[in-house]
Amino acid sequence: MRTGTGAGMPQRGAVGAEERIRAAAVRLWSERGFHGVGIRELAEEAGLSSATLYHYMGTKEDLLADVMSRGLRRLVLAAERVTQQRAGAGPRMNALVQLHVLTHALRPRETRVVDGELRALSGDRRGGVMSLRDEYERYWRATIDEGRASGAFRVEAPGMARLALLEMCTGVARWYDPGGPMALSEVALGHAQLASRVLGAEELELVDEVDWCRGLVGEIWSGPGGG
Repeated sequence: MRTGTGAGMPQRGAVGAEERIRAAAVRLWSERGFHGVGIRELAEEAGLSSATLYHYMGTKEDLLADVMSRGLRRLVLAAERVTQQRAGAGPRMNALVQLHVLTHALRPRETRVVDGELRALSGDRRGGVMSLRDEYERYWRATIDEGRASGAFRVEAPGMARLALLEMCTGVARWYDPGGPMALSEVALGHAQLASRVLGAEELELVDEVDWCRGLVGEIWSGPGGG
């Protein structure tokens, strides 16, 4: 994203334009996919000319990498916060699962783009986004490994379990309806219960972390980014 002036600081108008562009991109890409939206459509959605859009965003792939990187950095920060504030593999895994569910339920557009458009990136952009994704998954991997070492988890295929749980929680962005019959707390705690069974954590007493996770999502995702 091209934000700098001669002094290296973004002007207020530039920041506002970039926020509008990111929000427009998230709205359109979450509905139609990266390849289903052209530059002119992005410009119209953002209320800008195509020339202005190019000035601020660089290429369309630059914009996608920016949106995805911002979303993943927020997930990494949230997972780091969970690790700092929840001791023990069981309670930490419980919080990580509920956090992932809450993130995808409350930010469905952004998370659908972050989770679903990696194939549209190439070269260094793809590598940078993959590194952030791997950094986030390392918190899950470390927690599962700690649980196995302590005997809290009895799963025999930890890598497969981790990927399956992430995919299950990620799916909330596609089907959860705030006006539907299931409360968000029920969805989050239900996923945590399923995760405990997958990991073989039979004696784990699950705690409802929905309010805490909701606050964390509100704090970290309070900046621009769509969703």
